[in-house]
Amino acid sequence: MRGRIGLLTGFVAGAAVAALVAVYAVPLLDRDPGLERGDLVILSGRDDGDGNQRQALVDQWNTLHPDNPARIEEIAADADAQHSEMVARAQSGGAGVDIFNLDVTWTAEFASSDYIRALPDGQDVAGFLPAPLATCRYQGKLWGLPFNTDAGLLYYRTKLVTTAPANWSQLVTTVQDVLARPAAVGPQPVAGWAGQLRDYEGLTVNALEAIWGAGGEVVDGRGEVVIDTPEAQAGLTRLAEGLRPGAPQVILPDAVRFDETATTQAFGGGKLVFMRNWPVAHRALDPADGADSAPAVEFGVAKLPGPSVLGGQNLAVATQSRRPRAARALIEFLTGERSQQLLFERGGFAATREIVYRDAAVVKRYRYAPTLLDAIRSAHSRPVTAHYAQFSETFRQIVLEALGDGGRLPADARPRLQRALQGYK
Repeated sequence: MRGRIGLLTGFVAGAAVAALVAVYAVPLLDRDPGLERGDLVILSGRDDGDGNQRQALVDQWNTLHPDNPARIEEIAADADAQHSEMVARAQSGGAGVDIFNLDVTWTAEFASSDYIRALPDGQDVAGFLPAPLATCRYQGKLWGLPFNTDAGLLYYRTKLVTTAPANWSQLVTTVQDVLARPAAVGPQPVAGWAGQLRDYEGLTVNALEAIWGAGGEVVDGRGEVVIDTPEAQAGLTRLAEGLRPGAPQVILPDAVRFDETATTQAFGGGKLVFMRNWPVAHRALDPADGADSAPAVEFGVAKLPGPSVLGGQNLAVATQSRRPRAARALIEFLTGERSQQLLFERGGFAATREIVYRDAAVVKRYRYAPTLLDAIRSAHSRPVTAHYAQFSETFRQIVLEALGDGGRLPADARPRLQRALQGYK
């Protein structure tokens, strides 16, 4: 099945390449944009989409721009390792990099450190979804364009749950009801919910969503830490109480060791009623979406019972690039409507342009597309700081301390986080 899907994807992708070349060729090849000649290098993490569609787009660019052949230089798959290598390359003077493919949380750091160039005033940004575009802004300037976006979704077993919960209280009530009766169809779940609570960025994401879902905040609009409000405290208490042993078990205890893959495996194996995960989990669970085999459970997707963290990546021109105009043209090409269409429809990358979510082919292949669009619209960005890595590490330490104490924050939580936001130990 997988091989046949791969062949079909290759065929359709090839047709898409031809179609895009036909559309782009006239306006681009007949125009002299004054681009600097020479190779272009995109430094990026691994392409985890279907069919290597990012490379397919670069191939299209190369066909249309023989004087500016581009290539993707892939680095470590792990986000922390990617960040370290990109920073090291930027600090060494760019080392041949023209475009950085940055996690949305790194844009402020790279901008404040002068690793990337601000885009010129008047840059065309029409058609981009507001939330992903906002992650490209820092201190009043636009530093890149959104390449792909993301938002968490709630996966649920449709044979056990008729209506997805709108808030955490409803989720807990549903879990209590489901676990109190034998499963009529499929394996009996052992717990209600799991997310990613291992000590990495997944814990930051899940803890922020828990706090936001309780009406709290961690950093307000003025950059002040407000994690010690009753609402924020309530979000952490919900996690701690859900992990507490007892019947029913609201949160699977193993979730404290889970990343996205482990969570998907637990849900697909029937251990859970609900799962928090990114849309990529859909591809691992649904044969119609490319999965190798069907999971043990039938499932649907809905918005999370509260705002999702906004994910995604932004393309930015490296400060040391010797071809900044050509690099900007390549970014515009990769983030254009037709490129975004191909990336979503064939690669599974959530588009940063709203029009793509209205395409019949996209909606037919990705049944969750309308739900994902709603989730992106209501998603929240992680705190914007030039010291995000330090903030995230400190935040996770505080969350772990709180979970070990019944959800109660350590007394020094607020000043510790405030120092981390400002880059101080």
